[in-house]
Amino acid sequence: MIENHPEKRVIGYARISTYGQTLDAQLEQLRAAGCSSRNIYREKVTGARSDRRELLRMLNRLAPGDVVTVTRIDRLARSTFDLFAIVKQIVDAKAQFRSLAEPWADTGTSTGRLMIAVLGGLADVERDLIRTRTAEGRSRAQKRGQRMGRKPKLTEAQQAEARTRRAEGATLAELARSYGVGKSTISRL
Repeated sequence: MIENHPEKRVIGYARISTYGQTLDAQLEQLRAAGCSSRNIYREKVTGARSDRRELLRMLNRLAPGDVVTVTRIDRLARSTFDLFAIVKQIVDAKAQFRSLAEPWADTGTSTGRLMIAVLGGLADVERDLIRTRTAEGRSRAQKRGQRMGRKPKLTEAQQAEARTRRAEGATLAELARSYGVGKSTISRL
């Protein structure tokens, strides 16, 4: 549930990814930009993780007119796709986004909105490139004879033996018990 906030709040988000770092410099910059201490969400977690609790908490509490502020874009997102998705959530909540180090990244300006639209296009391209590279890598691996997926639980000899025993009338449960696997493993043979 979104609370009613009549005044525009400046909300900060600060994140560090290693334990040797501190949030002090980011917090100082965010306070200087108008964020009160109670409106700064802090995290010590890698940006590659999608389950950043404080980021999600902040996004869920946004109200129209709020301004989400970060010191640098890389504190918010690790990829163009990730950045676009987060900024889209902010804009969809009728809030604004701005980065102190990158003045072009301010959805409160027409230039900033244009840049976010461009980021959306780049995110689509990035997603397609990743999908293509993954498919090409999988195809090359298969041509080299590499199996995809996890290693089979039964050797080829065990699989042949299990098929023979099944044809001779052994039940799935008996076979599964004798090989120490689940019935579904045997049924897929």
